[in-house]
Amino acid sequence: SFGYKGSACKSLPPCTATLGMSSPPAKRAKVCGDGVAPELIQERIAILDAGSQFGKVIDRRVRELKIFSEIVPLGTPAAELIRDGYSALIISGGPGTANAEDAPTYDSALFSCGLPVLGICYGMQMLNHHFKGSVERKNQREDGQEEIVVVTSCPLFAGLDSKQKVLLTHGDTVERVADGFYTIAKSGALCAGIGCDKRKLYGVQFHPEVDLSVNGMAMLRNFLFTICGLHGLFTPASREDQCVRQIREKVGKSKVLCLVSGGVDSTVCCALLAKALGPEQVVAAHIDNGFMRLNESALVGESLKSLGVQLRVYDCEEDFLSATTEVCNPRTKVRYTTKPLRETPEPEDKRRIIGDTFMHVSERIQRELGLDPNNTYLAQGTLRPDLIESASSLVSSKADAIKTHHNDTELVRELRKKGRVIEPLMDYHKDEVRELGMNLGLPKELVMRQPFPGPGLGVRLICLREPYVGDDFQKTNTAVQDIVALEAVPSERQAFRELVEKTYGSNASRLHGSGLSATVLPFKTVGVQGDGRTYSYPCVLSGPGKPDWPLLMEFARLIPKVCHNINRVVYCFGGPLPGPYTRITPTLPGREALDQLRAADDVVNRTLIKYDLTTKLSQVPVVSFPVDLSRSDEHPGCTTTKRSIAIRTFITNDFMTGVPAEPGTDYMPLAVLEEMVEGIQKV
Repeated sequence: SFGYKGSACKSLPPCTATLGMSSPPAKRAKVCGDGVAPELIQERIAILDAGSQFGKVIDRRVRELKIFSEIVPLGTPAAELIRDGYSALIISGGPGTANAEDAPTYDSALFSCGLPVLGICYGMQMLNHHFKGSVERKNQREDGQEEIVVVTSCPLFAGLDSKQKVLLTHGDTVERVADGFYTIAKSGALCAGIGCDKRKLYGVQFHPEVDLSVNGMAMLRNFLFTICGLHGLFTPASREDQCVRQIREKVGKSKVLCLVSGGVDSTVCCALLAKALGPEQVVAAHIDNGFMRLNESALVGESLKSLGVQLRVYDCEEDFLSATTEVCNPRTKVRYTTKPLRETPEPEDKRRIIGDTFMHVSERIQRELGLDPNNTYLAQGTLRPDLIESASSLVSSKADAIKTHHNDTELVRELRKKGRVIEPLMDYHKDEVRELGMNLGLPKELVMRQPFPGPGLGVRLICLREPYVGDDFQKTNTAVQDIVALEAVPSERQAFRELVEKTYGSNASRLHGSGLSATVLPFKTVGVQGDGRTYSYPCVLSGPGKPDWPLLMEFARLIPKVCHNINRVVYCFGGPLPGPYTRITPTLPGREALDQLRAADDVVNRTLIKYDLTTKLSQVPVVSFPVDLSRSDEHPGCTTTKRSIAIRTFITNDFMTGVPAEPGTDYMPLAVLEEMVEGIQKV
């Protein structure tokens, strides 16, 4: 939520993710990382990696159905897949375009080798394009949970109702279905699935592997058991026992320096290391980087006492604020040295500086403690989604980088190559880590606490020197204003009105007379649309009286579908905003801005604890952004000094996809939200 004059706004859905515990993808067909002899696995699925943020989620879902699965490169020859005994293929989604010149390469024999194939998102477009169907970029995007209509006679949807809620994240669409295939699902007027029953080739535009596809597991079950004829005979060995065994084999008698942030992941990592090696081999260090929550560092020591591990706390705020690092521009490939962190507004540079400084500080701590660097491992609580989002080659050769995680920077990757990093949770997702933590005997209140990023508030403080007002700013402002006042769109923009109504579907008159105002803010936020990262404008909605939350949610889903350069929609409390806004409050990482955010974050978290919502709400990031919403361009003066606060309530099980907690529901009672808003007004 965003706030002004001390008020707050509610964030609506972003429309819309070494000690290796397993061998690299290219080798896993020969050597199983699960401690299972390959000859004992009679049923195996290959997941061909086209760069999806959800590739590992597909892998996990298949294994939950007791089918052994492995992620392999998209270009793996069909003959090799046959030789290695795979029973069927799943092609993941990805950020590419199927008919582009630089489209990912693959062996054309994949679709004639006799193995059943399920193409997901990009995988469906690739399948259709291969058989001479057409794929086109539409004016309309689909990013979020939508209702589709499926052909229930198709074996992929056997036993399901015709209407299904699924996650769609795409801009490219199948326009003409390839000969020999038929449409098995539709999203409005758009094709959402194709099939060829004779060849056992199927494609779906949505993501059945994620929680937002309500019956996705049933669809995967139909593919694996009904279409492929598999039986589900694979039972993995205990992952905890496997991790303990591999930690002991890797570390031996060496020491392990475990960086403990106080969050769930690093704490569970420390507990697992203590169980595997004994507390005497584990040196736990908490580095206070200056970006912690209010009183967080003091709480860390208390929460870890039960582990029997001695925790050392280091105050390194100045080390981080004055730090620089060397990075490579992903577009130009030119290397450069960043400015000191306290002078750095760019979000990716901030992440890299914080991540690399963690490594440098840990090396200094090793020296101060007299630890032999050649006989000491660095332990991190890195999870699978961290590696997916930062496009690590450990999980995908083609995934688009969503954001750089502090535990997967270039320096960390270099340390991995040297064999100095141990990451026992790198095959885990957040919910699995919580289950592991409970099994290790950690208290529930610690294991179920709200996630907090390693870089802390440093990445929840949006920094800018100058506003971002691109060539598309005014046009986008006009578009969002038209969307919330559709009935008043002038005749010269009737084509745009028709596009909005077509995108929304039937009963577009529901949008009429909303009384809302909409305006675009002069900065960009990071988001995920499709399988790639986007830097796009946020749009803020406001209005008189009490908010109509169901209607606001409708607009929040609609606006990014029509305006592709918007990836986040928020509601602002405090009455209608006059707009437009082209000024910002210059903001860099520093004590004043961080203390303000720290206080707002504390208000939100104390309220969540008070009403026992920390387990219902998976994640509630509190973000500061440098726009004073009380001073639009209509106000005199050229500078502003205030910032606004955003609250993003998020519900998820897989921590890759999720939905916002709509106010007025059990997840976010109105009284709780109002208490948060009132508290933030006083910050």
